[in-house]
Formats: sequence, C-alpha cells, structure tokens
Amino acid sequence: MKIDLVAYGYKPGLETQSGELGRIVRVDRGECDVVTSKGVLRVLSDSQRSQNLLAPVVGDWVSIIEDPDLGLLINEVLPRSNALSRRDPSEQIIEQVLVANIDHVFIVHGLDRPLPPGRLERFLIIAEDSGAEVSIVLTKADQAEEISEVKAIIKAVAEDKPIFAVTLRDGFIEGLDEISKLMEAGKTIALIGESGAGKSTLINALVDDEIMATGEVRERDKKGRHTTVTREMILSPNGGVLIDTPGVRSVGIWDAQEALERVFKDLEHLSQQCQFNDCAHSTEPNCAIKEAEEKEIIDPYRVERYLALQKELEEQTNR
Repeated sequence: MKIDLVAYGYKPGLETQSGELGRIVRVDRGECDVVTSKGVLRVLSDSQRSQNLLAPVVGDWVSIIEDPDLGLLINEVLPRSNALSRRDPSEQIIEQVLVANIDHVFIVHGLDRPLPPGRLERFLIIAEDSGAEVSIVLTKADQAEEISEVKAIIKAVAEDKPIFAVTLRDGFIEGLDEISKLMEAGKTIALIGESGAGKSTLINALVDDEIMATGEVRERDKKGRHTTVTREMILSPNGGVLIDTPGVRSVGIWDAQEALERVFKDLEHLSQQCQFNDCAHSTEPNCAIKEAEEKEIIDPYRVERYLALQKELEEQTNR
C-alpha cells in the first residue's frame, strides 16, 4: 500500500543522498518502526549511532538502506528542524531528546489532581525551548470543583498560552471541538504530561478510535500506571499526527536559558530595573524584584522557583 508522506509531515527539501526516506513512528531498543512511501518498515538502528547524540527518536526523518547481513538499517538521521528535550533523568548531565520535528506541544494535565505551578513552569520551559507552538489541555474537567482556579494558576505563569478543558469519559465527550481544529494535514503534535493525566485517552478521542491503551489512576494519590511505555506517532484520520509520550516524572530542563526568560518574562523585565546588571535578587540594594516582592506585586514563590531554575542552568553549564 502506497503511503503519502505529506500526511506525516513531509516538506520539500527532506531528501536523502542514498537510501529510502522515512519518518520514525516508534522506537524500541535497537529497532524502529519507520513509515515510508511503501508502508511501515521494521528497521534496525545501528549500535554506534544509538549511543551518540544523534540516536534516532520518534519524529525523526531518516534514510534506510539494506545491509546484506543485518537487513534494513537506518543509515542517516536527517537534520532536525527542532526537538523536545529535557535533562536526562539519570545521574548524567546530558540531553535526552524526547521527540523531533514537531509543530505543536500539548501540555496535558488531569483535573483530578492539583496543579503545582513549578511543574507547569518546567513543562512550559522545555516546550517553549522546542520552538513549537504550545497549548495547555486540561482533561477530566468533570472532576474539577473549580476550573476557574486552575485556569488562574495557569494564567499566572503562562498568560499567553491557549487553555482547553475537556471531559472524555464513558462515551461522554465535551470540549474536544476546539482542540480538533488544531489538527491539520502534515502537522505534528506532541503530548507531554504526568502519568495518568489522560494523554492516551485524549489521543483516542481525537482519532476516534481505541488505539492507545489507557488505565485507571490510584485513588489515594491520583498516580497512573505507565500505560504508554514508549513514544509513538499516530496518524489522525482528520489530518495531522499525534505523538504520545510516557508520563514524565522528572522535568529537568536542558540548555534552555532563552525559554526560561520567555516563561519568566515578567521577572526578566523587572530585573532590567535593578541597580546592578548582575543582581542576584537577594541582598543587593535597589533590587527591583525584591522591592516588588515587598510590595506584594509578585509572588515570592515564583521568584524562588525562577532563581532555582537559573541556578540549575548555571550548574549545567559549569559542569
């Protein structure tokens, strides 16, 4: 069956010098599913490449060759237009690329649990750093006592980001139409969020099929099992592709100074009014941020998180 790669985001200029062009739709250890014009192929990823910074990820465009001994093999990972990355959750200070070549990021949060502003800020930074559009999707809207309170938290840290609230349960669907309008042919949307936030359920609703496995959350702490255990690209019959990702517990930011400045642009603007250019916003005289704190113009906890994230990035650079 011939497949039109335009539906998977192909754009002019995505060409290979040798081998067959394809896009990775799933990655397992040492192997990938790659969609090509001839269909989906199971392809080996050579061990040397899988250990370096160009290890193939879902969303990558690649060239495929046939090795006489190994069979189908990824020969080259084409240059990425962008990537969604975080600091690797292991002890190593290295980048972990989650997905590549994306147009939009949905930060998904389930309203059956609290929304810590600090976690949202971290998700915003890694999403902003990708260069893609960013929206926030609130699932399980029927389980929230006051959605307006949650939206107020979001507006306080992400005032310019679209917010969508949806209910998807027992065949009842509400609030999906506005999200569906964002789906366009050739557009790639990645979903990130905690385990149990409802990412897989949202994808099933958007493609109108039970493609992704879903699971219940524990009542005592609202934590979900990792029903999504690998990143996977799903083609929507209405246009565009969706990438589901496993629930993220650790949201370490990576080399994202510009994104941090955009997410905390209110504090960045204030810091320009400090007396000293290198003001640490601690005990320095005429610190605009400390003065705004004292006047209760800004949230001191937001300042605390901002300074902690600045320190995190500085330590990464130094190490």
